[in-house]
Amino acid sequence: MEVTYQSTRGGQSGVTASQAILQGLAKDGGLFMPDRIPGLDISWEKLSSMTYQETAYEVMKLFLTDYTEEELKGCINKAYDAKFDTEEIAPLTKAGGAYYLELFHGNTIAFKDMALSILPHLMTTAARKNQADKEIVILTATSGDTGKAAMAGFADVPGTRIIVFYPKGGVSRIQELQMRTQKGENTAVVAIHGNFDDAQTGVKQIFGDQAFQEEMAGKGFQFSSANSINVGRLVPQVVYYVYAYARLLAHGEIGDGEEINVVVPTGNFGNILAAYFAKMMGTPIHKLICASNDNKVLYDFFTTGIYDRNREFILTSSPSMDILISSNLERLIYLSAGCSPEKNWELMEELKETGRYAVTPQMKEKMGDFWGGFADQEENGAEIKRVFADTGYLMDTHTGVASAVYQKYVRETGDRLKAVIASTASPYKFAPSVMEAITGKKSEQEPFVLIDEMSALSKVPVPKAVDEIRSAPIRHSRECDVEGMKAEVKEILSFAN
Repeated sequence: MEVTYQSTRGGQSGVTASQAILQGLAKDGGLFMPDRIPGLDISWEKLSSMTYQETAYEVMKLFLTDYTEEELKGCINKAYDAKFDTEEIAPLTKAGGAYYLELFHGNTIAFKDMALSILPHLMTTAARKNQADKEIVILTATSGDTGKAAMAGFADVPGTRIIVFYPKGGVSRIQELQMRTQKGENTAVVAIHGNFDDAQTGVKQIFGDQAFQEEMAGKGFQFSSANSINVGRLVPQVVYYVYAYARLLAHGEIGDGEEINVVVPTGNFGNILAAYFAKMMGTPIHKLICASNDNKVLYDFFTTGIYDRNREFILTSSPSMDILISSNLERLIYLSAGCSPEKNWELMEELKETGRYAVTPQMKEKMGDFWGGFADQEENGAEIKRVFADTGYLMDTHTGVASAVYQKYVRETGDRLKAVIASTASPYKFAPSVMEAITGKKSEQEPFVLIDEMSALSKVPVPKAVDEIRSAPIRHSRECDVEGMKAEVKEILSFAN
């Protein structure tokens, strides 16, 4: 049965999966949502014996119904191959009473690889299916990881270009070097003078500028997105939560149907929304524990029902979560409002005009599957140190937030169901902060010295993705103010013709 897509703001409906992926953002500024969340149509017993690639097909075929079996399996096999350093793709590691779902074994050592390895293939297939005659231009804002993973995925893919905006000074040194050294004649990176929310808002404004889009269309370009607002990013993320449950079952850690909890460090809300989709499909998940850092806008939302971004923006050691505008939350708002585009539109307009909105008691009740928590910088560092000292398991600063919030959840609720914690990046991506947490000392040494020290201390080899940027030449040095983002896109594309 075909699943079609509609805008959370009501302006489009009956859109096929391939059209939604190609378009990225709905024309009215809303996000595409499936007209229903399909249920898994295969037993957990069968899933427990499947590879990651086989699991991906079983999940994604239910959402991407206008892709043929051959097309979808082709995309999956091209995505989840030797670029991952483990055959499991997303292994589970048990440490200190929890199961860490390692989502950083791709070629940019962060969880964004899990979806951005397949998105270029889904998108180019979608372009062929829909007889697209224009070059696809991916516009993306990043808080650190999406940018590199998207560029790595789209680099030199025929018929595509990619332009990434990131906040100057708002990402780790390794994240910045990964982006600025990226190869590919079709890639461009721009540092903006502002924070991630500024970058994300600027990209959304470009998508909403119909006159500009028509002007660029006249020059042979069609804009799309690689952010998690694109359903081609969101659907592949559902896979690894289904896979994690199946792995626990295969290893005899749980019984068939036994509920687990899932803990996700999140700022933009896409990663935990994917876990919610997995639950709605039939994965036995009890609570979705939403872990925030000092920028605890989501914690406050789940606690009070009020979303308020009118607050200080704090730069932390977990920069991919330094976000005050959680774009994907709009999809949950839409669901909790009974899939009412009118109510969702009203709240999104309120957010745009005042920077805040409040959900109704009925909507808040429908979000009861979520539990919000936060960990500040000190708690994050202490948790990284504790787990490493107790178990030898080394985690990054985002996973540290999730792990610390999970400890709070157990203490406050007494709920000791087995828990899967999304481990979203390699600790080597944030070596200075991780080493400071472990040793208790802040070092002024450059990151690669600390990386080697961390490897010696942890006995974990330095990932290839880090090693290869030690001496890689800087290829991208563009900068602009927030107001200049559109002009920057125009200038970059002028060189493409």
